Amino acid sequence: MDFFQAVRKRRSIYTLTAKSTLEEKEITDFLELALANSPSAFNSQSARLLAAFGESHKKIWDIARKALKEIIPSEKFPPTEAKIKSFADAFGTVLFFEETKTVAELQSKFPAYKDNFPLWSQQANGMLQYIVWTGFAALGMAANLQHYNPLIDGEIAKTFKIPPSWKLVAQMPFGISPEQAPDKEIIPPAQRLKVYR
Repeated sequence: MDFFQAVRKRRSIYTLTAKSTLEEKEITDFLELALANSPSAFNSQSARLLAAFGESHKKIWDIARKALKEIIPSEKFPPTEAKIKSFADAFGTVLFFEETKTVAELQSKFPAYKDNFPLWSQQANGMLQYIVWTGFAALGMAANLQHYNPLIDGEIAKTFKIPPSWKLVAQMPFGISPEQAPDKEIIPPAQRLKVYR
């Protein structure tokens, strides 16, 4: 699949199965490729990833379910629990982090840009998320992007021995989907793109 086909195919797909088009090693190789080639300000490479499969993958969503159960009234919890189960039913999860120590070092080294480095690091992480998400689409898999941080940060850090300087940014469950992504409404380009000559 060429790049632009993958761009068109990438969608938020929530019906995921515990099946994959790739072996776990092939997925980690793909994630290494994404990390190595994702752009970042000053080539800071502050993004970090955790790839979770099997019981580790399920543990992430068990942590999220327990954390949400503590703050959502019991009568309103079933839809949330079903949503979390849909993520747990996937083949795996990629956790996205930012190495805050790297950001702080850049702020100290280049004080004129101090206020920009946290923003730039988030932008770089977003580009990495997009590369991974679009890459999954190109590889015949589906994914969606979740943000249960900071609610789950402490338990994730404890469970997976995450360094204190790694800040959780997003969670991406992935797997093969039995359904096609629905078309999405697209605002006409003329409303979003200006062209001058």
